[in-house]
Amino acid sequence: MVSTPDVVLTQVARRAGLEARSLIALFRAGAVGIDLPHRQVRMLAALGDYGPLGAATKLAAIRHGSLPAVADERGEITYRELDEQVDRLANALLDRLEPDDTVGILCRNHRGALIAAFAASRAGLTTVWLNTAFSARQCSEVAGREGVDLLVHDVEFAPVVADLEPRRGKVAVDIEQATDELDDLIASGADRSPPAPAHPGRVVLLTSGTTGTPKGAPRSEPKGFVVPGSLLERMPMRAREATVIGPPLFHGTGLVVALLTIALGSKLVLRRTFDAATMLADVAEHRATTVCLVPVMLQRVLALGEEHVAGQDLSSLRVVFCAGSQLPASVATRAQDLLGEVVYNLYGSTEVAIATLATPKDVREAPTSVGRPVLGSRIKLLDDGGREVPSGDIGRVFVGTTTPFAGYTGGGGKEIVDGLLATGDVGHFDAAGRLYIDGRDDDMIVSGGENVFPAEVEDLLLTHPAVLEASAIGVEDEEFGQRLRAFVVLHEPGTATADELRTFVKDNLARYKVPRDVVFLDELPRNPTGKVLKKVLAEHP
Repeated sequence: MVSTPDVVLTQVARRAGLEARSLIALFRAGAVGIDLPHRQVRMLAALGDYGPLGAATKLAAIRHGSLPAVADERGEITYRELDEQVDRLANALLDRLEPDDTVGILCRNHRGALIAAFAASRAGLTTVWLNTAFSARQCSEVAGREGVDLLVHDVEFAPVVADLEPRRGKVAVDIEQATDELDDLIASGADRSPPAPAHPGRVVLLTSGTTGTPKGAPRSEPKGFVVPGSLLERMPMRAREATVIGPPLFHGTGLVVALLTIALGSKLVLRRTFDAATMLADVAEHRATTVCLVPVMLQRVLALGEEHVAGQDLSSLRVVFCAGSQLPASVATRAQDLLGEVVYNLYGSTEVAIATLATPKDVREAPTSVGRPVLGSRIKLLDDGGREVPSGDIGRVFVGTTTPFAGYTGGGGKEIVDGLLATGDVGHFDAAGRLYIDGRDDDMIVSGGENVFPAEVEDLLLTHPAVLEASAIGVEDEEFGQRLRAFVVLHEPGTATADELRTFVKDNLARYKVPRDVVFLDELPRNPTGKVLKKVLAEHP
C-alpha cells in the first residue's frame, strides 16, 4: 500500500497529538517538569547519548539524586549511587565486550539485575532477560539462540548455568552478601559517563512459553513518550513516592512498572521472591502508593484473609496494577471490596505491548472486562476472513501500537492485518467500548456442536466459596468430540465434591458448559508470572 501525502500528514498529525497528550500526562505525574537550565541541558545530552533506557537512571539522578532509588535485601541505594554504578559497569562492559555483543540476565528481583540491564543499554549492547524458572536445558537453548556473550546470574542458578560457557564469561551475583562478582566488575570500571554508543541498546524479552520454549521478542528503544503516557494518563502514579514490584523483572509487567517508577524518581521496592504477607508489610513500611502484581499474586493476598489485610496500614495505596494473565472477575471485585477502588487491570502481551487498561471504575462496573484501549492503541475484532465483526460479537483480537513488535529472534512472527498484530485471543466489545477477552483462539472447544470457552467456566468456579483456583481445558470425547475437564484447588480439602461443582456450573451456565470431569489438585502448575501451564494439565492422567 502506497502512502499518499494526505495519509502521511494524517499519520504525522495523529502521532503529534499522541505525544502532546503523553507529555501532559507525564508532566502531571511529575515524570517531566520545569528544571533549572543546566539540568535541562544535562538531561537532553544524556537522552541524546544513550536513549531513554540507557539514560533512565541518569535522568533520575539529575532530578532526584539524593532520594532512595531501590530498596532490596541489601538495604537502600540512592539515585545518585545507582547511576554511578551504572556508569562504572557500562565502562567495564565496554572494556570487556564488543559493540554487537549480548548480555544475558538470569536474576531475581534486586538492584544487581537493574544495574546490569541499564549498564548494557548505556553501552549500546543487547540485553536478554532470561526466565529464572528455566531448566539447564532451556537456559542453554535460549542463551544459545539469543547469542548471549556475557551472563549475569544469581549464585543460586550456578547449577543451571554450569554447562553454559558464554565467550565473554559469567558474572555471579549474591545480593544477600556485602559484595559479589558483579560488585567487583562494577568497581573495575571508570568513574565517568561512558562514550555514547553508535546505536541505543536493544532489549529482548521472552514470551511466557506456556506451550513450548519461550521465544525472544526484541524491541528497540522506544521513540517518544506514548508508552509511559498511556499508563500515566489513567493511573495516579506520582513522582517521589514508592512502588512495590511483585512479578519478576524478566516479565514485561514487572519491568514496565519498574521503569515507570524510575522515571518518576520514586523508590522501587524489590524482593527476590514474592510473599503476599511480606508485600503488604512493605507497602506499610515504605508508604507505597503503587503495587504491581499478576493475578495469582493478588489471589494470594486475598487468601491471607480480611482480618490480616485489614491489620496492615495500606492507606497510602492508590494503584494495584495487575497484568500478565487474565484477572478473574471475582478476584478483581473482592480486591476492590477489601483494598478500595484501586485495581487497574492491563491487557497486553510481550508482542503487542500495552493494549487496554481497565480503571477501578471499569472494574466495578464491568469486572469481566479489560477496559478500553489506551492512548496510541488501535484494536479491531476480526472474523476468520479478516472482516471486522459487529459490536458485541466475538472476534479475533488484533492490536496496533506505537511500539510494534518486529518478529521473533529465531524467525517468524504474529499474523498482521492492516498493520494490526494478532494477539491469539478472541473477545468482544460492549456498548461502552470496553474489551472482553473470551479466551485464547486455540482454547475454544466444540462439544456436541456448541462452542465453549474455558475461561467463562473458570471465572464462575472461582466464585464458589470453596474454590481457591480453577482452570479448564478441552479433552477428546468419543460421543461429543470434545468435553470440558476442570482442575480445581480448594481452600480446604474436602469442602466441595465434583458433583457439587458440576451442579454449581449447571445452575449458572448452559448445560453444555458443565465440565464432565472435575479433578482436584493441591496446586495448579504455573510459570513464574502466574500463567497456568495448560500443556501440563493436558498431560495429567
